[in-house]
Amino acid sequence: MLAFPGSWVWLAYGAAGRIGKRCAAAGRRVAAGVALGLALAAPVAAEPLRLVALGDSLTQGYGLAQGDGLVPQLQDWLRDAGHDVDVINAGVSGDTTAGGLARLDWTLAEPVDAMLVILGGNDLLRGIDPGASRSNLDGILARLGTEGIPAMLVGMPAPGNYGPEYREAFEAMYPELAEVHGAAFYPDLLQPMSDKAEAGLSFSDMMQDDHIHPNAEGVGVIVDALGPVVSGFLAGMEEGA
Repeated sequence: MLAFPGSWVWLAYGAAGRIGKRCAAAGRRVAAGVALGLALAAPVAAEPLRLVALGDSLTQGYGLAQGDGLVPQLQDWLRDAGHDVDVINAGVSGDTTAGGLARLDWTLAEPVDAMLVILGGNDLLRGIDPGASRSNLDGILARLGTEGIPAMLVGMPAPGNYGPEYREAFEAMYPELAEVHGAAFYPDLLQPMSDKAEAGLSFSDMMQDDHIHPNAEGVGVIVDALGPVVSGFLAGMEEGA
């Protein structure tokens, strides 16, 4: 058996230790480089599309539980249809078209991929001149066009108590503005209720006690009608991405 002087033993162990440390450090650098390369090569998961709903109490979900409003029900419908989308609630109870235009800077402060413009109900309740409502909606759509944000304009049915001229002017502004700005268009948010009314049927079972805001079931019926149109709107965006 070979015998080494003590000093040589410690030198040998020291050299082996230094070599081992250098090898370990080199191994860690290689491993880190491989990990970084894999991370860079891996596809980055796409963020969900941010669809902002700019509206009033009908959008905000007045009188409803958190998950029963228009925004959460529409989001669930669109996700079930295969869209990777977050529907953002930008509804303010009592808001008019003027209010929507005034807070547009604030609404656009966060990322917006597309927008539903659902305003006009409170303009009707207050009897606001349709010319003023048209000007406000025109301003909103013009701004979205400038920002390159695809928009869908959602109309509201006008009652006849202000006279036929008022009703005609109010209802006509929606399709006309959508055409001018190249926006997608949905004629009547309350279409299921309008259909029943035109058929001479009551739709009170779909409304809250104030007879202005839909209940959870009524919102569900609205979303069942609106969902396919919004889905087509998003599909067009996804194909062009």
